[in-house]
Amino acid sequence: MHDPVNSPAHYGSPHGVECIDAIKASMSQLEYEGYLKGSIQKYVWRWREKGGVEDLQKANWYLTVLINENSH
Repeated sequence: MHDPVNSPAHYGSPHGVECIDAIKASMSQLEYEGYLKGSIQKYVWRWREKGGVEDLQKANWYLTVLINENSH
């Protein structure tokens, strides 16, 4: 099933590594949290002009990841 918010096909890998996991592995925790915050801001900023509710759902996805990163 196509899910552009939780599992966009263009972020996968033929090797089984998700893009978000590779990004996290390449950054410090503080850098990764900044990346998540920036992604949230990007999707909220443009939601009316570009992606509509789907962009809000993507912002929420990144917000959930950020919350989970700080819940331990």
